[in-house]
Amino acid sequence: MKIEIISKKENPLLKRTEIRLRAEHVQNGSTPPRLEVRKSLAKTLKEKTDRVFIKKLKTKTGTHAAIGLAYVYESVKQAELIEPEYIIKRNIQSERPTEDKKE
Repeated sequence: MKIEIISKKENPLLKRTEIRLRAEHVQNGSTPPRLEVRKSLAKTLKEKTDRVFIKKLKTKTGTHAAIGLAYVYESVKQAELIEPEYIIKRNIQSERPTEDKKE
């Protein structure tokens, strides 16, 4: 996946960098998983993955590029103060419970 940064804006009041991005995802066709985009963006920006939060990610019909909005915080604690709980949950890799097979 190729990540292109469209714009980058510092927000000193909230202690974060606001990034508009474009993610090319030709190999898998559908919109890439949020966690995959998060890791790729963190690698591109040379930041720690736990400080990067993908706020929005959308693919236009008929294209292989997703446009998104991401925030990179100075610290994880700062992100927890500002971001809603549902955004934090979306950006954390969750362990899905295995379903017990009924006999």
